[in-house]
Amino acid sequence: MKRAALAVSALSLLSLTACGGGTDSDSSTGEPRPAATRAKQVTPAERLAKLVITKADVPGLDVKATSRDEGDDKYVFAKSPDDVTVDKPACAPPAYALNQLPLGEPQGDLTRFVPQGSKYTYITLTTYAPGKAESAFAGLAKGVDACGGGFAAKANGSTKYDSVTAEEPVAKAGDESLAFRATTTFRGITHTLHAQAVRKGDVVAVYVSVDGMAMVQDRPGDAKLPAPVVKAQNQKLG
Repeated sequence: MKRAALAVSALSLLSLTACGGGTDSDSSTGEPRPAATRAKQVTPAERLAKLVITKADVPGLDVKATSRDEGDDKYVFAKSPDDVTVDKPACAPPAYALNQLPLGEPQGDLTRFVPQGSKYTYITLTTYAPGKAESAFAGLAKGVDACGGGFAAKANGSTKYDSVTAEEPVAKAGDESLAFRATTTFRGITHTLHAQAVRKGDVVAVYVSVDGMAMVQDRPGDAKLPAPVVKAQNQKLG
C-alpha cells in the first residue's frame, strides 16, 4: 500500500509540473511553497570547488591539490587546527594561516597551490555561517598585531617564527583585506613567508607564498605573492 501511495504522489507531481505549475504547497497550510525551497542545496564543499581558481584562470600556470586534499598527511604540518599548539594563544590564527589551516569556525575549507619554479603559492578558501567570517578575519588581524615578536607552533614538527609584520596587500579586494609577512630561521638562514587574507561576504581566502627549495639549498628564501594569482582568485570571489 505504501508503494502505491508513493507512486500516486509521484504521478501527481509530474502532472502538476507538466501543466506548468511552478510552485508546490505546504501540506499543513495549503499555502504555495517557493520553488527555491525544493531546489538541491549546494554544500560548502561544492561552493568552494566552484570558487577556487583553475588552470584556465591563470594562463601558463598550474593549479594543484595539496597532499592533505589527496589524503597524504605524511608531510602535512597539521591535519586540522586542533592538532596545533601555539606558545602564544593570540598567535594561533597566523599559525593556521601560514600552514593552510582554516580560521575560526568554518563550514568547509579547500586548499590549492600554484607552483612557479621553487616557489609555491597556497590558496585556502573557507566558508562560514553568517557572521562567522567577520570574527575569523578579526582574529587573524588581532594575531598579526599581537605577534610582532614572533611565536612558536608545534604539530607534526615545530616551527618558530621570529617575527610577524603587517604589510600592504598585493591586491585589495572584497569587504576586507590584510597582508603580513613572517620570518623563520633555519640553519642560521632567514626565510620569509608572505601572506594575504581577503574576506568577501561569508568566504575568506588566504594566500601564502613560500620558496620551497630555499631551506634545502641553504639559501635565504623570500617568495613574494604573485599578483596574477592573487588577482585571479580575488576576481572569482566576486
